[in-house]
Amino acid sequence: MPQLGESIAEATIVRLDCAVGAEVQADDEVIEVETNKATMGVTTLCGGVVKELFAEEGETYAVGTILGLVEATEEEIARTGVSVHGEEAATPEEPEAPRPHDYRPGEEEESYLPPKVEIEPSVQGLPVPAGGSKGAHYISPRMRARMNELGLQGADVSAIAGSGAGGRVTVEDLENFLGYIEGWPSSKASPMRLAVADAMRRSWTRPLATVGMPIRLENLLKFRSAQNPKPGLTLFVLRAFGLALRENPETAGFLVGSKIVHPKAYDIGVAVQVEDGVLVPVLRNVDQRSVPELLGDYEELVAKGREKKVPEEAVGGGIATVTNFGTFGLRWATPVPLPSETLILGMGGGEKVPRWDEAKGEFVPVLEAEFTLTFDHRVVDGGGAGLLLKRVSELLQAPEEL
Repeated sequence: MPQLGESIAEATIVRLDCAVGAEVQADDEVIEVETNKATMGVTTLCGGVVKELFAEEGETYAVGTILGLVEATEEEIARTGVSVHGEEAATPEEPEAPRPHDYRPGEEEESYLPPKVEIEPSVQGLPVPAGGSKGAHYISPRMRARMNELGLQGADVSAIAGSGAGGRVTVEDLENFLGYIEGWPSSKASPMRLAVADAMRRSWTRPLATVGMPIRLENLLKFRSAQNPKPGLTLFVLRAFGLALRENPETAGFLVGSKIVHPKAYDIGVAVQVEDGVLVPVLRNVDQRSVPELLGDYEELVAKGREKKVPEEAVGGGIATVTNFGTFGLRWATPVPLPSETLILGMGGGEKVPRWDEAKGEFVPVLEAEFTLTFDHRVVDGGGAGLLLKRVSELLQAPEEL
């Protein structure tokens, strides 16, 4: 299993595209895996014949685990420069350092088969208990140890009525609850779902707040209709957001101890809904490129995101995110920023509403959408967030300048 990203420690086998005995060439994609960020391919290091396959579809393996063996000629090995597994590959002058799960001829099969890494989902569907007990944030060492055994987080037991001192949830309370839900319908959470859950849990450790305002869309839609090809509305919002942040870099900083670290580049992610989760491919240097210049990269990243195959260079490192929840028919929402970001800008669905026109002395229909900006209140105050959102609105009124 290769290192598929800086922060990726394991991946789940989605599909095996080869079989034992198959001939392969160097860099053939033979296994498809899913990480908590995207779906990617594992390629062969050299050409040869597949002799062993240890990987199983649906199972999760750590980085470095041997997924299979390819038998190659000495010429192929010398040409590609790959390392060789087996005792005959080590020379007396430079003995090969042992590696975990290396296959060595003559050993029992169990000694080199890669271990399965299980990812157990947190308990889901916790019912809200009746009664006046409010529980408690304190978790005793004994309770913490039991939760670690079960792979549970604090949020997973927050709805359990505690019978301990001060309403604390005890191990007995937990066991009673687990017995209560035993036999309920359940399903195993996917790596994607677990990654989203972990990110949102970490994000919610901060004091988050949301401001919102309606933004008129007539000028933007009129300008867009005259373009060929027509950029998506989200791309215009990304561009306006990047320019507004460049004008107000303090709003895009993040707090580290007693310092606010400001962005060195205005890279902004776009939320893409996929099966059982959300991916956020990042568009680089949004403030330096116009909408036409960004269009190709934007469309490619969104398409790759929907396939869960985000390029490595577009993973992580963003300073903020834009999400278009209006595609689901929603008018208003409070999206949550990623743990590594301070801001997320959401755009709702457009609708015609009556607005008073002073010049005409009457109400006129206006096409507008509600925009919301969720922010880390430790870094940005409501006034600063409101001014940033207002600036985005102003920029969107002159789309030809984007």
